Amino acid sequence: MPLLSRRTGVISTLAILAMIAAACSSSPKSPSASSSNSGTETSSVSSAGGGSSSGPTSSASSTSSAQSSSLTPEQLANVNASGSPVTGGTLKIVGNADVDHLDTAAGYYTTTYTLERAFTRQLFANPASTDPAKAISVVPDVATELPTTANGGLSADGKTYTIHLRPDVMWNTSPARPVTAQDFVLGFKRLCNPTQNSVGAPGYYEGVIVGMTEYCDAFAKVKPDVADFKTFMTTHDISGIKAVDNSTIQFTLVNPASDFPNILTLPFGSAAPVEYLNYLPDSAEFRQHTISDGPYYIASYTAGQSYTLKPNPAWKQSSDPIRHQYLSEIDVTLGPDEAAVQQQIAAGTADMEWDTTVPTADVPQLKATKDPRMGIYANYDTNPFEIFNLQSPNNGGALGKVAVRQALEYAVDKTAIGKIYGGPNLNTPLNQVIPPGNVGYKEFNLYQTPNDAGDPAKCKSLLAAAGYPNGLTLKDPYRTSGKHPDVYQSIQADFAKCGVKVEGFPVKASDFYGKYLSDPKAAKQGTWDIAEPGWVPDWYGNNARSVMEPLFDGRHYGPGSTDWGDYNNDTVNKDIDTALTSTDPAEVDKAMHEADMQVMKDAAFIPFQTQSTPLFHSSRVHNAIELPSSINYDITNVWLSGS
Repeated sequence: MPLLSRRTGVISTLAILAMIAAACSSSPKSPSASSSNSGTETSSVSSAGGGSSSGPTSSASSTSSAQSSSLTPEQLANVNASGSPVTGGTLKIVGNADVDHLDTAAGYYTTTYTLERAFTRQLFANPASTDPAKAISVVPDVATELPTTANGGLSADGKTYTIHLRPDVMWNTSPARPVTAQDFVLGFKRLCNPTQNSVGAPGYYEGVIVGMTEYCDAFAKVKPDVADFKTFMTTHDISGIKAVDNSTIQFTLVNPASDFPNILTLPFGSAAPVEYLNYLPDSAEFRQHTISDGPYYIASYTAGQSYTLKPNPAWKQSSDPIRHQYLSEIDVTLGPDEAAVQQQIAAGTADMEWDTTVPTADVPQLKATKDPRMGIYANYDTNPFEIFNLQSPNNGGALGKVAVRQALEYAVDKTAIGKIYGGPNLNTPLNQVIPPGNVGYKEFNLYQTPNDAGDPAKCKSLLAAAGYPNGLTLKDPYRTSGKHPDVYQSIQADFAKCGVKVEGFPVKASDFYGKYLSDPKAAKQGTWDIAEPGWVPDWYGNNARSVMEPLFDGRHYGPGSTDWGDYNNDTVNKDIDTALTSTDPAEVDKAMHEADMQVMKDAAFIPFQTQSTPLFHSSRVHNAIELPSSINYDITNVWLSGS
């Protein structure tokens, strides 16, 4: 989870590829990358002019990757879960824009995830919890239990998952009928449909599930017609996905993948009823005929304007360990901007945000007064950061040299960039690739500066030692939207202090990744030297496939790559392989931390910060628990007072 990044214009794993294909400019999630299609590069750091074995030494001790097991008092107050749950009432949600796709085969925005939580079910899911460690854990949803070798659900070689389904999960059809293993098989088949730019979907499954790539390749040749799609899906199978019987599904993997249950928590892995064969995926007709196996169903939908959700009469609490059905109705109204949304919720005429957050200017006052309607939640992301184009011929290929990049690590005033994004209220300086909440996280800092404010003198000294006493001139394409121009100006000023001239040029958000960062031709021609992208993982916890692999696996560099700088290090690649195939969580964590250390020794990029999101709800909202995957409250666990 996994295009542009969520709401901030950050890139998420799978998201980037969709941007390139469709020039998306709104707020999706992270680009996913299986080893078969992740962004990578061809030339190694050493071949580009610098060794990868040397570099600064860590001066900070490692800390546990586990996050705090409880929320702050302010966050707990924001949950407002006192008293017994109340049923009834209409939850009023307001925001700006529609979802990217209503169909789980392609939906990838965080707002989409918020909505899908209410009307779709997956084999596994992340529970709503005020304990951050539990909130990113994997628990059974439609599945009866997590597969292990002990319970017979996971084969000894780690390649076969046998998953049993709950018997009382029902579709809201007329009459209601059970959700079957065949429905999940169909859900996976639909991911490969060629009518959607559903890059987020196949990316995590192709190269992982046996036969998925071949199936998708064949599906890509099918004419985009309802009848042809239906014929193909009913006559072709994915060899690695099998309905053993109505209540048992079996997956066979190419290699062991300890994160496979995590991947199955994504909405892409939802079951699909046979009725969906009658519509082109995510067509206008499809959007008017969605079917639910969750606690709510979409009773009405007007594109770009509104949603109305009502309780699904076929849903049973006994079937669902993570959701509830407290509300009598959920109304989503689209159109208002961030300021208007905040005003409406503060006035009590609306209850919850849709795709906006608390305006940055309002956060200090709300925090100072400990307003119980606001909570600030960690995103566990890297946004934004500085990436180096290691292929650039400019400055005599200077950025291909490790010593040059290590010098530039000392240039950036991270506190100044933090102020652009709301200061310490909303972000924390980051000094490594992997933020908290992601596998392999252990705090370290190879390039310490006073108060994270940069050290221009050290930057100049190291540049001179690297052979550049007169500095450098670097080209920087910066996005004209949001806070990106301010970030560029801050970077430009910082680099100037250590003798580096940054020549920026504005680019449209829709061109930033596709025309510049993910175009190898643009990189090799020196069209750009540095840039400020961002990254939001598609899920948290065991997510090497959603962080380290897409950003720094150097074996697949080419058009559409998310390894924008063309970084390639054999040690890092080996660590990635270990993380993706090992069945030992400790080994995965160790491999990712070591990869993180190596990338930072090689100074492949400059991390700036990890952000937090301020969320707000009305006083009558109770049990407001944030879901990290959607960066919003879980609408299936909310109840209302004073309705």
